[in-house]
Amino acid sequence: MSAHTDPTPASSPCKMPDHGAETAAAARCRPSSPTFMAAPPAPAASSAFWRDRGTWWRASKNTLNCLIGCSVGDFGMLFYLQFYHPDMPLMWVMALAMTAGLITSVLFEAAILKTTEGFAWPDAFKVAFSMSFISMLGMELAANTTDVLLTGGTASPSEPWFWVALAISLGVGFLAPLPYNYFKLRKHGKACH
Repeated sequence: MSAHTDPTPASSPCKMPDHGAETAAAARCRPSSPTFMAAPPAPAASSAFWRDRGTWWRASKNTLNCLIGCSVGDFGMLFYLQFYHPDMPLMWVMALAMTAGLITSVLFEAAILKTTEGFAWPDAFKVAFSMSFISMLGMELAANTTDVLLTGGTASPSEPWFWVALAISLGVGFLAPLPYNYFKLRKHGKACH
């Protein structure tokens, strides 16, 4: 058998019991999937490890899902606090916005696991939290720190600079955890969506 079709978990970074079967619950475990990971990856220290376009694509998709989830809670809390608590200190605003972003991201990713992978709700929450929390936290810290550095936390949505800073902050928030997500997916076959 070639490395691409070898269904044995020993040749795979994935430890799921159904890895290599066309009936596997996770698409990345099916040989027909473009993200199938049958052969063990090159060592992380080698440049070959970081050249897998399929893994970059999957990691980017996962990171975008995380960014969407984080942004919903983050922006929702920011707008709420701007309208109802405009005198709240900036550090409290950022802490509450980041917390809301983390919560909505876990909820969003658990929903993705439930609908696309068939996880039970308790398992979906456990996997979303355990596999993505470091990525989410890095994303939130990078995006919010960038926003504060660019705007001082005082830009209004009616100002053009607000939207420029928002685009830059989202870009930084996307790029900051991307290598980590790639590494986890490539080395361990772990992605939560």
